[in-house]
Amino acid sequence: MYKLLLVLLMSMLWLSAHAAQADEERAVRMLFEAKHAVNRAAHAAAQQLDEEELAEGRFDIDKARAEAAAAIYLQENLFLDGEGRPAAGSRLKAAVVVEAWEVIGREHSFPYVYRDSRFDYEVTLDRPGVVLIVRIEHPRLFSVMEPIVWHVKGTAQLVLP
Repeated sequence: MYKLLLVLLMSMLWLSAHAAQADEERAVRMLFEAKHAVNRAAHAAAQQLDEEELAEGRFDIDKARAEAAAAIYLQENLFLDGEGRPAAGSRLKAAVVVEAWEVIGREHSFPYVYRDSRFDYEVTLDRPGVVLIVRIEHPRLFSVMEPIVWHVKGTAQLVLP
């Protein structure tokens, strides 16, 4: 009888360890996907030139077009709807929230040091660029792990010819 109880106990322990490992693997995969999505969104936003400034021979970022490009890239790469909520086919279960968004344009002197103490983030930009920080919650498959919330950070600069 005690051997049967031992086998049951060991089976439960093995299953919970397996569930934890499966959740950790999914979490790492989701973090990589989120980081790539944020980097792509920041890069796309940073390449949105202000055409009026460009006509004058100056390189600067169009803030409205940059924000729209970043939103589209986040939606397409993370399978979100227009309001940042997960659409069908998304690995996420909670909405993606943009915690920090800043376009650093010609009005700043370069090199420019961007600091955000809320996220312990610092980056130096040599030319106009974009900073994007989003909040993403990992949807746990099992309740073995604590909930995971990431603040995924991305920065990109204007690529000059």
